[in-house]
Amino acid sequence: MVELSDHNALLASMTGGMVTDPSPFSGSDRLHSNGRPKGAFRDALRKIPNLRNCGTVMTALFLPCVLVWGAVVINHIAVWIAAIPVMAICQNRLFILHHEAAHRTLFSNKGINDIVGINLIGLLTFGTGSHGYRIGHINHHRDEFGPKEPDFLLYSLYPITRASMRRKLVRDSTGVSAFRIVRPRFQRLREPRHRLLTLRFLLGQGGIFTIFAMTGYPWLFLLLWVAPWAFVYQVLNRLRAIAEHGGMTRSPDRRQTTHHVKQTFPARTLIAPLGVGYHIAHHVDMSVPFRNLPQLHKALAEDGYLTDGLIWPNYRTLWATLSRRSDKRS
Repeated sequence: MVELSDHNALLASMTGGMVTDPSPFSGSDRLHSNGRPKGAFRDALRKIPNLRNCGTVMTALFLPCVLVWGAVVINHIAVWIAAIPVMAICQNRLFILHHEAAHRTLFSNKGINDIVGINLIGLLTFGTGSHGYRIGHINHHRDEFGPKEPDFLLYSLYPITRASMRRKLVRDSTGVSAFRIVRPRFQRLREPRHRLLTLRFLLGQGGIFTIFAMTGYPWLFLLLWVAPWAFVYQVLNRLRAIAEHGGMTRSPDRRQTTHHVKQTFPARTLIAPLGVGYHIAHHVDMSVPFRNLPQLHKALAEDGYLTDGLIWPNYRTLWATLSRRSDKRS
């Protein structure tokens, strides 16, 4: 456990480089003073559209299969290489569904939510199909940048230099970040629980390899599944994550912990699928399913909680600002 005084020192020295003072908000007919929706409006927002979400899950699982099928049928190296970033986008979409399930907002039935979103999709997204991600992520929502924040270092020290940003993205795009994620799976194997999680991880990826082997091209598992995750998805994940919280700080006001970027079709397709780009709305009320986040965001903007000065016009502008420093801080 991090001592409070030590954590406060980390907050002071490593966070807050992008924070602005938001306008006071006293609440409205629909929203509390902290932006959380009230009463009937809240209840309507929290309804989970199970049938539509089922279609979304089936589509997200179907797209990688179609991509692999097309690569096998066309059978050309140029197509295989072009499919790598497309597969990474599919993997990103699957992870966001796993994130949705971690909030228990993918399906209203908790058992189905966990079997599909945590167990199945959790295994597909290079995880263990366990509740480990959920535990850490809920700590992130309860107290962004707090002592139990699992991604404190990921969001800290922004804005950084362009050279520092370039180094981070090079690590992501050359497999270094992926190696650092996978390496702990094969450490501490003498511990029964850790050994079980590693076995689940291997079984999950072994199952995917088996599917590739059934196509007659088992080595495509490396090219069209491992490589997209190791070399492209890591870049997408970092760019999305720092656009959500980079340079912000610990605060009861979500406008000081989280960014909002104007959502466009390319952004929703490539970086922030399934409503995750409405990130202030998501942090204001993490029980609102992804389909209803645009509606909550609209209310936050219309009622004055989220003002124009807090909305970034696009991801490109935010990323440029996150890497604007000219000193040697990194």
